[in-house]
Amino acid sequence: MLYVVILFLFAAITLYFLLGGADFGAGIIELFTSTDNKHRTRKTMYQAIGPIWEANHMWLIITVVVLFVGFPVIYSEMCTYLHIPLLILLLGIIARGTAFTFRNYDAIKDENTQNFYNHMFVYSSFVTPLFLGIIAGSALSGQIDPTAKTFAGAYIFSWFNWFSVSVGFFTVALCGFLAAIYIVGESKEIADTKRYIKKAKIMNVAAVICGALVFTAAYFENVHLANWIFGNKIGVTVVVLATLSLVWLWMIISAQKNRQWIRLLAAFQVSMILIAVGHTRFPRFIIFKDGSSMSLLTDHASGKTIDDLAIGLMVGSLFILPALGYLYYSFQKKER
Repeated sequence: MLYVVILFLFAAITLYFLLGGADFGAGIIELFTSTDNKHRTRKTMYQAIGPIWEANHMWLIITVVVLFVGFPVIYSEMCTYLHIPLLILLLGIIARGTAFTFRNYDAIKDENTQNFYNHMFVYSSFVTPLFLGIIAGSALSGQIDPTAKTFAGAYIFSWFNWFSVSVGFFTVALCGFLAAIYIVGESKEIADTKRYIKKAKIMNVAAVICGALVFTAAYFENVHLANWIFGNKIGVTVVVLATLSLVWLWMIISAQKNRQWIRLLAAFQVSMILIAVGHTRFPRFIIFKDGSSMSLLTDHASGKTIDDLAIGLMVGSLFILPALGYLYYSFQKKER
């Protein structure tokens, strides 16, 4: 049953990054869109993120609940050492959701309040995935120092370092890339399609540059990232698959056909990146600066709690997954 819980945990993290990441990316794309095209971009974005808007944070809630119930020691350690970036992450999610709701459904849409909500939406869309990446980079790279004697050493520099911040910017670039690719399939006008393809290329280049920054920061901060990813067959295989899927994606876009495949290819590519990053660290979920770590296979709740949690997750998925499938189907049918 423990492996069932772990499977649900990683599935929820992956789906949150693929769906919630594209959701955040919608605001990132809007942030870097010219004033003349912002209205058209927003309209297309609403069509793209509509089916998953309300459901996105369900995956984050599942992740938090699984950690809190199934791995309480790991949960408490993360909330202790990374409480500042976690707080900023949660505030970003709240600000973004509030801005999205009020700028669409506000009873009185005057220019000043709309501008305020627009700014809140785009900047929180940037900040939230930034700190999501910072948290992930800090937890997995050995930046957290449990022996620190000062507040800054324990609660600031555990996440405020070059490596974690570069991972945060890499996450922002990936979210923007996902959103740009997803929105290409939603655009109806040729001019809009070309504009979104251009944005996807820009975000693709930004992801490559930020990825290079991650490796550079890893070198200077003694994080053995290259060996971490390329030092085993699985890591090399998934990196090759991610690269091939990216090439195939751009071939399809260049051919201007079968655009329904590009979303799957983008999601596949990002999933391969997550596997490349996470598989060598498994089952460790937090790695500390002194070399110690917290493992999903040892630092978990009692066997009875894990069994009940696994049963609850499996039974709940029987209701949730069909409902989500029908939600997506309903939106697509409404568009047609």
